[in-house]
Amino acid sequence: MKTCIACGMPMATAAEHAMGDPEKNYCVHCARPDGSMQSYEEKADSLAGFIVRTQGLDREAALHAAKAMMAKLPAWREAAK
Repeated sequence: MKTCIACGMPMATAAEHAMGDPEKNYCVHCARPDGSMQSYEEKADSLAGFIVRTQGLDREAALHAAKAMMAKLPAWREAAK
């Protein structure tokens, strides 16, 4: 099973990969409508929103947490420095 390089989500089925393509190394949640991967800023914003909704953190704390998590993922190691 592959893991998304941009958010860490396990991708067990083709539908969980961007554009339903198991060859893509990022998930449907990290893809833009055209199938390209979201930018660092787009993913940080999206992930921060998810953290706010699911964990109740304020926006600033959620963004800090999102960027800390992203720094550990292959897609963002260089961008997060």
